[in-house]
Amino acid sequence: MAAIDRSREEREHQVAAAAARYDETGDERRAVERQQDAGVAFPDSQEALAARAARLLDRHAVPAAMVVEAVRAEPLAESAAYERILGVSKDLQAWSFLPRGARAARTVARISARENGRELPVGTGFLVSPSLLLTNHHVLPDAEAARQSFVEFEAQVSVDNTPQPLTRLELDPDGFFVADARLDFALVQVAPGPDQRPPGETFGWNRLSVQTGKLVIGEPVNVIGHPMGRLKEIAVRDNLLQVRLDDFIHYKTDTEPGNSGSPVFNDQWEVVALHHSGVPRTDEQGRVLRSEGEVWQPNDGDDAIDWVSNEGVRISSLLKHLAALPLTSRQQALLAEMGPESGLGVAETAVGPMAAPAPAPTPTPTAAAPRPSVERVPVLRGLRARDGAFGGRRHLVFLHGRSQEETNPEDSRREWTAGLNQGLVRAGLAPVDPADVWYPYYGDRLVQALAAHEAVPHFTEAPTARAAEAVAPATPTARAVYEEIIGEAATKWDMPQEGPMATERFGLDGVVGALQKRLSWLAARSDLDAWAIALVFRDVAAYLDDRRIRDEVLDCVLETMPDSGDVVLVSHSLGTVVALDLVTRLSPGVNLVHLTTAGSPLGMDSVYGRLLVGGPKRPDIVADWLNVWCPTDAVAIGCPLRDDWADGLSDLAVVNARDRAHKIVEYLAHAEVARSIGSHLVG
Repeated sequence: MAAIDRSREEREHQVAAAAARYDETGDERRAVERQQDAGVAFPDSQEALAARAARLLDRHAVPAAMVVEAVRAEPLAESAAYERILGVSKDLQAWSFLPRGARAARTVARISARENGRELPVGTGFLVSPSLLLTNHHVLPDAEAARQSFVEFEAQVSVDNTPQPLTRLELDPDGFFVADARLDFALVQVAPGPDQRPPGETFGWNRLSVQTGKLVIGEPVNVIGHPMGRLKEIAVRDNLLQVRLDDFIHYKTDTEPGNSGSPVFNDQWEVVALHHSGVPRTDEQGRVLRSEGEVWQPNDGDDAIDWVSNEGVRISSLLKHLAALPLTSRQQALLAEMGPESGLGVAETAVGPMAAPAPAPTPTPTAAAPRPSVERVPVLRGLRARDGAFGGRRHLVFLHGRSQEETNPEDSRREWTAGLNQGLVRAGLAPVDPADVWYPYYGDRLVQALAAHEAVPHFTEAPTARAAEAVAPATPTARAVYEEIIGEAATKWDMPQEGPMATERFGLDGVVGALQKRLSWLAARSDLDAWAIALVFRDVAAYLDDRRIRDEVLDCVLETMPDSGDVVLVSHSLGTVVALDLVTRLSPGVNLVHLTTAGSPLGMDSVYGRLLVGGPKRPDIVADWLNVWCPTDAVAIGCPLRDDWADGLSDLAVVNARDRAHKIVEYLAHAEVARSIGSHLVG
């Protein structure tokens, strides 16, 4: 099948899939329309509105004076204050809107294919790094199609409405090519021009972001592309976001089939989606309809279809997919050039693949009956490695976090090892036998210590109370630490400051439910829910506040630690806090050659200020330290650690799967994380 025919067939499949998703979300779309008819400008969740308002304020996308003027006239509820801020952004555009749009337009290119001596336009693409171009899978379905295609930058008219000289460049799929049919994207390297410079150095590129807060329902979008292969055109603020799905968004703009592969921008010219298909009107049998209402036939042409909406692929979904791929080190380095906010690498370090699919989710907890008495809680012990592992002088130790009570340490050790082995294999290193791993286990001891010093609620099914209050420590001092940690976390993630100043500026209530508001803010900006965040911070606070709890946990861990030799210590969540305390109590015969901290709260001064090591400085005993964190992991909110901790520390940002941002198996399955650990096991 010819490449162009295959592209057309793939596109028809995408149109059908988009129409099906549009039909499935009909109830949600009609609910949005009813709210809009009632005068609700942005019918989205309060958490989404809060995250969007924060991003606008953080990036100075709206003038502060206009924001103050918009919200100061009357007391406002939170959602109303956020809507006022978004209204300012939507209705009043600074002069820079136009030149920034022109700058974004330079990154967009027309894609054409060579076939039987002809050159036919097939779609649009845009630069997302100095050398990588993003488009649709149905535009470039495979590397061979990319080899037969080329791109043209600045295929447009000048300010005098005359055609500009364009720049034609070849694609280099042998250097990099990744495509996915479900998400309908292709990412391909563009060959340098005659000057041997990457095209991004000439035309610029779009900095993609995995973070939330880039668009809410009711906001306008902008699309730049080459509809039907024509010279570059732009649909500016033509219509609004209608529905947001897990991986796709629906919006209305005046786009045409040739716009496949175009970037969809918000008003700050951040890419929010990859345009991939129009949504046609269909009859009850799912058949595509013409504008006149008749059933469309393939020979009618696309311009005869009654298009009712458009669909784009969410950029955050594309970035998470890319983070999951097993790539070569060179390919990973190319992805890392997309920038730190993409989550695909920091500095010159690239990320590797993610772990296996997530298991079935556990129920959200709620306060119920108290735990059984201390005597009835079984006491499970940690696991030693078998003799002679790693030559007998080197030891691998896993140090778990919270929520491990009444779990089988052997099962947990195997789960950690399985995650690490995924990363080791992808990194080209030998896997590890679970029997060769030390696994100190303090899950039951922690619960017993908490139960001995305060009433700890048991958590079971759906929530009947707010997370912040339901899990808060009972003792006043531990609760104070708990509130301090949550408050600092919310501040680090740019929640508007509460109190008189915030009330004056944003109309926010700074008293009622303040703790829950902070937790909700953290949950809205991360891939964790409020309960998960509250439970982790609750146990961290209790551990840091009560010396008896800390001593019991450390004594328990030391029962299953090597007393001599070289140690590679891998820790997670609360376990990273325990690990930094543990280094002050290790046997003199232990040489800590490597420390990995994953999903760690050590970047908050409310945490590191209470450590036994005495503050944010790398302990002398730690020869090498890698801290790995995910931008959507609310527990790792103070990361990267290098911003606060003294020398000798390496940070690595990775992207974990949705709803598994804090899971240790996700962290360990990244090739760069596993490589750092595995390289120290053979030293």
